[in-house]
Amino acid sequence: MLYVGIDLGTSAVKLLLMDASGKIEKIVSREYPLSFPHPGWSEQNPEDWYDKSLDGLRELLADCDKSQVAGISFGGQMHGLVILDKDDQVIRPAILWNDGRTTEETDYLNQVIGKDKLSAYTANIAFAGFTAPKILWVKKHEPENFAKIAKIMLPKDYLAYRLSGTFCTDVSDASGMLLFDVQHKCWSKEMMEICGVKESQLAQIFESYEAVGTGTVGDGSCNISLGTSGTIFISSEKFGVDENNALHSFAHADGHFHLMGCMLSAASCNKWWMDEILKTKDYAGEQKEIEVKELGKNHVFFLPYLMGERSPHNDPNARGTFIGMTMDTTREEMTQAVLEGVVFGLRDSFEVAKKLGIQIERTKICGGGAKSPLWRQMVADILNVKVDIPKSEEGPSMGGAMLAAVACGEYASVEEAAEKIVEVVDTVEPIPENAARYEKQYQKFRRIYPTVKELFPVIE
Repeated sequence: MLYVGIDLGTSAVKLLLMDASGKIEKIVSREYPLSFPHPGWSEQNPEDWYDKSLDGLRELLADCDKSQVAGISFGGQMHGLVILDKDDQVIRPAILWNDGRTTEETDYLNQVIGKDKLSAYTANIAFAGFTAPKILWVKKHEPENFAKIAKIMLPKDYLAYRLSGTFCTDVSDASGMLLFDVQHKCWSKEMMEICGVKESQLAQIFESYEAVGTGTVGDGSCNISLGTSGTIFISSEKFGVDENNALHSFAHADGHFHLMGCMLSAASCNKWWMDEILKTKDYAGEQKEIEVKELGKNHVFFLPYLMGERSPHNDPNARGTFIGMTMDTTREEMTQAVLEGVVFGLRDSFEVAKKLGIQIERTKICGGGAKSPLWRQMVADILNVKVDIPKSEEGPSMGGAMLAAVACGEYASVEEAAEKIVEVVDTVEPIPENAARYEKQYQKFRRIYPTVKELFPVIE
C-alpha cells in the first residue's frame, strides 16, 4: 500500500508518497504567496493552500495506482487562525503563526487573566503567535467578522476539512492554540469563556505529528528543525511545565507529551541575509570560506529576531540586531554571525530544558538549514551534543505519511513505525575546542537581548 504525507508550510506545501516499508516514492512541492499587510503582520489565503495541494496531489499520484493509496495525513504550520462562516466560506485571510499583531491581547491574557491561571488551564502562557490572542484580536478589531464565526480551524485542519469534510484536529496542534487543556486533553472551558467562543465552533479532537518523521518519539528524544522557524522538540513520557513557561508543553503524537521551544526566524534569517542583503542565491558559496577550525572566534553577534521572538523571550517587539562590527569585519564574519545567532537562540530553549533536569546528549536535525554541513557543525558545537542526520530530511511530510501508515494498521504503533522507517546515516560530533570557545561566546550572546530589550519598542 501507499501513504501520502502533506506538510503545509509557511511558503509552500510539500507532498510525499511513501510505500509500506518507508521508502519515499516521490516528493512534490508547490509554493504560494505570503502577505505582510502591516509591519509584523503575516497572512495567507487558505484557498491557495487548497488549490496548490490539489495540484500537487495530481502530480504526486500521476504515475501510480491510486487504488493503492490507503491513507493521507497532514502536518504543517501551527497556531494560525482560519475562521469559516455558517456556509463554510473563509471569513478573512488566515492570521499566521508568525504574526505579531496581538501584543495587547497577549498582555491582557498574561497580566490580567494571569500566567498562573493560563498555565493551570492550558499548561502554557500566552504568546503573540498562539491562536487564542488572535481570536481576541478579531473580536476587538473586526467584530463583524467575529460574529460570523461558525468554525475555528488551524491551517492544516482547514486543508483536511476541504479534502475530507471532517472537522477535526489533533492533540499536538490543539495544544498550541491556548484553548486546550494539555494535561487532560480536552478543550478548556475557562479559555473558551475568556475568548467568547463555544465548543461547537471548535474541532473534534483526536490523538495525533511533526517530529515523528525524524523518529523523535520515546522519553528524552530530541529533534531540532532548522526551517523557516527553528524548533526544539523533546519528547517526554511525563507531563511537565517549566516555571517561567518559556517552553511550550504540548501533547505528542506517541500519546505522551513533548516540550517545544520555537524561534520565529531560523533558516529564514539566512534566507533574508542571502536574498535581501547579499543579493545572492549561492548559499553554499557564501559559507565556503568559513573554516570549521575557526568557529567560536567571531567578534560579531546577531540577534535572530526578525519577526519578534517566542521562546524563551515572548517578545513580539524584539528585532534582528548586529553588534560587534569593526572596520575590519568581513562579509564572511557577518554570514557566520547570522548562522551562529540562530543556534545561540536555539540554545536559549535548550538551557531551559536542562534546568528541568532533562539531559540531552544527542539530537536529530531536519529542515532546509540542516542541509548545510557548516550549520550542522555549529549546532553540535554550540549545544555540545551529537547531531544525528536522518536519511530523509523530510521531517513533517514524512511524519504525516508514517502516521497515515500507523492509522491504516501498517504498523502497530508510532514507536514501531519510527524504529523501522527512520534511519540515521551520519552523526556530527562536537569538536571539543570549538565547544569550549562557543561556551564563552554563548555567555556573551545571552547578555545582549536583556541589554537592548528596552530599545525595541522605541524603534518600532
